[in-house]
Amino acid sequence: MLSDGRPAGDAVHAAESLGLLDLFGDSFVRDPYPWLDRLRAEAPVHQDPGTGLWLVSRHQDIRRALLDTDRFLPDNAQNAVTPLPVAVMRVLVRAGFTLPAALANNGTPSHAGLRRVVMRFFDARSVTAAVPMIERIADELLDRIPGGDIDLFIPFAQILPCRVLMELLGIRGVDPATLIAWSDAALELFWGRPSLARQLELAELVAEFHQWLTATVRDDDAPPGSFVRALADHRLPDGTPLDVPTAVAACFFVFVAGQSTTGQLIATVLSRALADPGVWRGAAEEAGLAEAWVEEVLRREPPVTTWRRVTAEATRLGGVELPAGAQVLLMLMGSGSDPAVFPDPERMCPGRANARRHLAFGAGRHLCPGATLARTEAAVALRAAARRLPSVRPADPQVEPPMLGLLSFRAPLRVAVERQPRRP
Repeated sequence: MLSDGRPAGDAVHAAESLGLLDLFGDSFVRDPYPWLDRLRAEAPVHQDPGTGLWLVSRHQDIRRALLDTDRFLPDNAQNAVTPLPVAVMRVLVRAGFTLPAALANNGTPSHAGLRRVVMRFFDARSVTAAVPMIERIADELLDRIPGGDIDLFIPFAQILPCRVLMELLGIRGVDPATLIAWSDAALELFWGRPSLARQLELAELVAEFHQWLTATVRDDDAPPGSFVRALADHRLPDGTPLDVPTAVAACFFVFVAGQSTTGQLIATVLSRALADPGVWRGAAEEAGLAEAWVEEVLRREPPVTTWRRVTAEATRLGGVELPAGAQVLLMLMGSGSDPAVFPDPERMCPGRANARRHLAFGAGRHLCPGATLARTEAAVALRAAARRLPSVRPADPQVEPPMLGLLSFRAPLRVAVERQPRRP
């Protein structure tokens, strides 16, 4: 008999059936919810034989792991999911690539100070002041949208957060499309399951990204008030200046999270709103609806679907004994559909009373510093697109768009729409 009262035989059967789960497979990427429901019901802490990761799927267990930073360490948060072969490592080593503990992967005393540097650019006051700028960029991008059938993913959902980030952080001398390509390559290389040939392609882009970041951090002419200047002025707990590799690692995380994942959120928000004409119309007219819709998308279908931790010592979670060094995968997406917390979790319900109890941005010490900015950008994007493009509808609602299916990131890669003919 297990600690939750189920016969041991039930656990064996559940483990055998869940052995068919492939975290990178089309079945899971297209529709993860049946798998997440089964994990929560049958094996809330389950070791995946394909990756060796311990999958944690219940809200209460995920929250506990996020808050217990002594037992669940962030050290593995940015490790490559697919081992990097020697040929790929050579490409990165030649570029001087390294990601020392800085933000998401930092459990040391230096984390708090680095986080404060980031939060100066992304706190509520800074984001509120940036709203006119976000609205201006959104309108500029929508002005360039051509007539006829269009895809809102690349020219709007992706470009908007990249340009906003560049303005907020004082980034110059690089094209937004280049930053996006570099950031997306980093996501795929470290959180995907690419072939060796693809790993080599991605490594070249990531090497370019790292070299550009290093040159930018070392630039003595970084503008006053810029993110890079703030890092240069930062002092570690022992009073020494922040070293270049750690500053580069902080930039790496902020740039990837601030543009790629926010672009993924915007794409999902637009795609799901287009599928509900009432939401699309209302977002342009009804105060607060865009913000409420964004919150429900974050709860049900967040762009960051999972996050990793490693156990510092043997510990018990969800009735399961985990050894020291266990690689844990927190199923953030599953936590937002936990019926123990969210009634009727499959129903999109803007204005849900407890919507913000989701864990899409994590919790505790490592709560995403860009959460307020991401929420704001997604709401502005939805409101602006719905207002400027009131007559659009999904180009082919019967065809599912291609999906980004990385270990920790999921979103539609196309938001294809067509304009409805105007009524006489």
